[in-house]
Amino acid sequence: MIVVAGEALIDLVPSQPPSPDGPLPALLPQCGGGPYNTAVALGRLGSPTAFCSRVSTDSFGTALLRGLRDGGVDTSLVQRGPEPTTLAMADISPDGSAGYGFYVEGTADRLFTLPPALPDAVRALSLGTCSLVLEPGAGAYEALLRREARRGVFTALDPNIRPGLILDPDAYRARFRSWLPDLALLKLSEEDALWLTGAPAAAGVDRAAVLAAAREWLAAGPAAIVLTHGGDGLTVLTRGGEVSVPGERVAVVDTIGAGDTVNAALLHRLDAHDALSYPAVAALTGEDWADILRFAARAAAITCSRAGAQPPFAAELAA
Repeated sequence: MIVVAGEALIDLVPSQPPSPDGPLPALLPQCGGGPYNTAVALGRLGSPTAFCSRVSTDSFGTALLRGLRDGGVDTSLVQRGPEPTTLAMADISPDGSAGYGFYVEGTADRLFTLPPALPDAVRALSLGTCSLVLEPGAGAYEALLRREARRGVFTALDPNIRPGLILDPDAYRARFRSWLPDLALLKLSEEDALWLTGAPAAAGVDRAAVLAAAREWLAAGPAAIVLTHGGDGLTVLTRGGEVSVPGERVAVVDTIGAGDTVNAALLHRLDAHDALSYPAVAALTGEDWADILRFAARAAAITCSRAGAQPPFAAELAA
């Protein structure tokens, strides 16, 4: 079983592009959150998956749990609370990329507490996004990461940086570096990687600087680091070398959930290669990685081809 731990929230997505002179568009609520999307994507791919979080007892929380169960995700590790559900206001750019504003004060997922040791059947733990930023829950998720890593569970992280939520960037960057020895797999976008280096914002991503930083992080712990380049594809860095694959071209509706789909696809395909362990990842060949990355690129392309976080089912990828 793969456990995904982190926030579940509601994305408020504009029903149409806003007009400078017209009325504001209606906002459509959609289940979301990076870890939540990853769990649903894993369930749709057929991986035995459980979600570990704290979810509100309000109507949004009920809908979130229903979405997990409909996706075949085990919810027995979900904590419940009466506080409201976190809301994320999505802003869709003309190219389909999404930005977010968050309403997080006093919400249920921030009050997550460290659960007992995960079941023996758990082979992998995936974390990321807001859950590792917002206290007091962030400390509990961090403790979960460290505890499970030290008992041999395969650990994966996608920081999925939301700068507006990070009040002290330098402190967060130091905290990120402290997680590296406890990780088997680090996946992140090149934009997030550049932000984590502390480099000033620029018009474009300096890919050479990103790769240099990733090699430094690789030396600190992970067996593999996967960088996503948007429509340009993915690159994996391991101690044995680097492998890249191109992205799959599709008509992009929006990019909501694309990175989360990559997370799920990587874990699912690693499992298919019997590689949900640090030594097994280190032993993968370049050909193995090309297969894993191509699978993730295809899954993300399907997600981008439809509105909202709607990751593909296994049958869609088999076709």
